[in-house]
Amino acid sequence: MKIFKIEENDSNQRLDKFLKKLFPNATRALIYKFNRKDKIKVKSSDFEWKYKKRDNEYKLQIWDEVKIFLSDKEFDLLSKKQEKINNYNENDNKILNKSDIVYEDGDLLVINKNPGINVHPWDHKTKESNVILEVQNYLWDKLNSLTFKPSLVHRIDRDTSGILLIAKKKDLLTKLVFDFKDHKKIKKTYFALVLWRLSRKQWTITKKLKRIENAKSENKVQVSESWQTAISHYKLLKEHILKTKEWELIISEVEVTIETGRMHQIRVHMASLWNPILWDKAYWDKKINAFLERNYGLSRQMLHAWKIWFFHYSRNKTFSLEAKIKDDMKKFLSNIKGV
Repeated sequence: MKIFKIEENDSNQRLDKFLKKLFPNATRALIYKFNRKDKIKVKSSDFEWKYKKRDNEYKLQIWDEVKIFLSDKEFDLLSKKQEKINNYNENDNKILNKSDIVYEDGDLLVINKNPGINVHPWDHKTKESNVILEVQNYLWDKLNSLTFKPSLVHRIDRDTSGILLIAKKKDLLTKLVFDFKDHKKIKKTYFALVLWRLSRKQWTITKKLKRIENAKSENKVQVSESWQTAISHYKLLKEHILKTKEWELIISEVEVTIETGRMHQIRVHMASLWNPILWDKAYWDKKINAFLERNYGLSRQMLHAWKIWFFHYSRNKTFSLEAKIKDDMKKFLSNIKGV
């Protein structure tokens, strides 16, 4: 027999859903059977803090206690014992680097993501690291929830660096995810290096975008005037001229603020103006990419999630945060400025 005290992150969910998360190896039918056979009791203020049988639909409240009458062997069989994640390749980071933390409090973690790492485990067969696993390892001793794990509020591409929000509390996650979909209390600004001279120093791109599912020989996202609205505002910051034996490349530093969050939005919008993101292997010239990789060591698109403005519900105020550009972008800019 074991007793589980319900904390904030485990509250306000149905009893059967809580039990399914607690016992991932149990079928829902088995969980219902446990309840039917009086193996699950809940102590709450509704019943003067006495243990009583509850319906599967009962919503758990903070400070409730769930008593489960199972043997240790049954617990072991039905629950996955939490263990620190150690199935990485030797060269992968096993824990979030503290130098990449932009902001942290008891409810929210904001990081400056490195390029070349997925935000979540997209392939369970790989031993490659990902952001959410590294965050869970970093927060290992601080987690006090039985069923909720730190979760991404939003995502950025594998090869895009920059600011990323991770909620530690379920209530804050729900509110911020809604704000990202609504776009009214969120403002995201990116820093990008693009090819060629911009026709305007400042402009708003409103081309609609279409996502191609299971794309193979075509780009995953394309401009399509009958599809989803996408709005990007760009502003020219600086221009650099890179003279080589083969080309005279104009490279522009731009600030891009997005109103919508479509997949590859900035990459496709800038490419549609013939000002593609530098070293974007999906949406631009492979020959120029090869030159930049060979001579300047570029190996990912020069796009960085730079600044974010959002309302922090737990602190009841608006936050404005910035993530410094990564070393590969700094090094490239330093090199071309010295040409």
